Amino acid sequence: MAGYVGILVSDPWLQNQFTQVELRSLKSHYHAIRRESGPLTLSDLTSKMSKLKVIGENLSEDETESVIRRSYQNVDDEVDFELFLRVYLKLHAHATTKMDTPARNSSAFLKAATTTLLHTISQSEKASYVSHINNYLGQDKFLKQYLPMDPSTNDLFEIAKDGILLCKLINVAVPGTIDERAINMKALLNPWERIENHTLCLNSAKAIGCTVVNIGTQDIMEGRRHLVLGLVAQIIKIQLLADLNLKKTPQLVELVDNSEDVEELMSLPPEKILLRWMNFQLKKAGYKKIVTNFSSDIKDGEAYAHLLNLLAPEHSNPMTLTVKDHLERAKLVLEHADKMGCKRYLTAKDIVEGSQNLNLAFVAHIFQHRNGLSTQTKQISFLDTLPDDAQVSREERAFRFWLNSLGNSTYIDNIFEDVRNGWILLEALDKASPGIVNWKIANKPPIKMPFKKVENCNQVVKIGKQLKFSLVNIAGNDIVQGNKKLILAYLWQLMRYNMLQLLKNLRFHSHGKEITDADIRDWANSLVRKSGAQTSMLSFRDKSLSDGVFFLELLSAVQPRAVNWSLVTKGENEEEKKMNASYIISIARKLGCSIFLLPEDITEVNQKMILTLTASIMYWSLNQPAEDKTSSSSDSENGTFNYATDDTASESSLE
Repeated sequence: MAGYVGILVSDPWLQNQFTQVELRSLKSHYHAIRRESGPLTLSDLTSKMSKLKVIGENLSEDETESVIRRSYQNVDDEVDFELFLRVYLKLHAHATTKMDTPARNSSAFLKAATTTLLHTISQSEKASYVSHINNYLGQDKFLKQYLPMDPSTNDLFEIAKDGILLCKLINVAVPGTIDERAINMKALLNPWERIENHTLCLNSAKAIGCTVVNIGTQDIMEGRRHLVLGLVAQIIKIQLLADLNLKKTPQLVELVDNSEDVEELMSLPPEKILLRWMNFQLKKAGYKKIVTNFSSDIKDGEAYAHLLNLLAPEHSNPMTLTVKDHLERAKLVLEHADKMGCKRYLTAKDIVEGSQNLNLAFVAHIFQHRNGLSTQTKQISFLDTLPDDAQVSREERAFRFWLNSLGNSTYIDNIFEDVRNGWILLEALDKASPGIVNWKIANKPPIKMPFKKVENCNQVVKIGKQLKFSLVNIAGNDIVQGNKKLILAYLWQLMRYNMLQLLKNLRFHSHGKEITDADIRDWANSLVRKSGAQTSMLSFRDKSLSDGVFFLELLSAVQPRAVNWSLVTKGENEEEKKMNASYIISIARKLGCSIFLLPEDITEVNQKMILTLTASIMYWSLNQPAEDKTSSSSDSENGTFNYATDDTASESSLE
């Protein structure tokens, strides 16, 4: 059977403008246009390209037509995929030059025509992250044969090629995310085993909050340095900021005065909490300035000097504040940090140059090591008055990570705060149902006037009703006001609609008809029954699902070699059920399912999350080429199998 080689185009220059995820997304869009319109000419692209969000937002159809006519003499020429790519690059370049600022992140991940060729990496960041990995994974039973890595070499990108290191790094950041029983671990992996590990890694990275719409399995296998380093940076950042919340560090309430301020603090992203903590300590130290960022505001090293003198006065050096040279002061700051036992994440040069990522990592490490907050915090009583709904917290987490996986223009740190202007919801709706949003009447952030936010949210509610969401007595202002119950209800219906649309679009199965929850349940039961297993699912709230056996049977039915039954428990007690649930989630992600549930969602039979799990497995299974399905048994006997990679996030990221 042929191996996975990705999407290739004949022109090497054109090939180098895109990652494999970008190529797959564009090819999916190209084929969708061909299915709708048949043979495609350059003149047809005027309206078709305007449906792509970055282009549609910034170029009118007249401008799009003008660019195409200036670039190509005969607009009646038929468009093949390579010409489609070239037109897209031209239009995207024109669109981005019209924008006030370049695209801030991966919502518009296709760069201008030459960007990919010019990607460089920060050697300081690479050295810092390599040191971090050596420190946290150096004693790992499997990886210690490869560690420590030399930060001056490209060892990181070579060792990352089999996916094992990245999977284990994710577990360092958020313990228990990946069941290590699902990782292919041996000295020499074949290409399929590597792809499995990369797919598991990328789907798990999404599930802890990383943005990965611009990286695919092939990019890791090829060792694309800027993409691999970007992923590593996100994983390490999540680890370093993990304690910056009231659940992990209740002493943070010392930063606020009353319960209202506590709620505000809880809504802040971790970086903002870290800044607030730093300024809180600097005020106590008598530092007069306010630090607003981890770059320009700390270049002179004065803030660091005051902070460390307060937290560890026993190691203070009077020269740190009297020395005039910023580089010398930075060196003294790092000497002070070393004496405290704080690991260096940066050099003195990184401080004076204002390296955002490394300064943030340094401050986060200082916080972890010695935060200077009182252990006698009477304010912790504030926390007793705040709602503690584990179910709401898990749902918020799942919806937040799902929205972030779509590659929207803004990274979401807090669902209830970040959707209140309506823009993110409009973007998600446009991904789920391309073309349904009227962008001409939408108000783009930053939005200062409250009525503009209401206008966006009114359109969100109107579209929801158009899509037959249950929205009784819900108005746009409810979203603007941050009504948690209504926001969660809307997001669940949007997530469910998106899943059902993905299944409906597999026309060879659905023939265009609507897919229902019952169809998903019946599909799963039918497949398990045909495999010879005795388990079944009465509904998505069937309590017998808590032991995980049905889903293991389902995964085994869609891919016979997916489950190692010697690792499966009987699910007779809570510990065994949780072990099975953890294994199920990792195996599903390893196949290519983009899912955001936790083991508790399976053991407690959370109806919503059980539906998303089943639908994701169904989508993956039905999306496999027919030849793969017919030959899976014989291939598994030979120890090989051709896996499709996960494109569920990237397929819609260009819409």
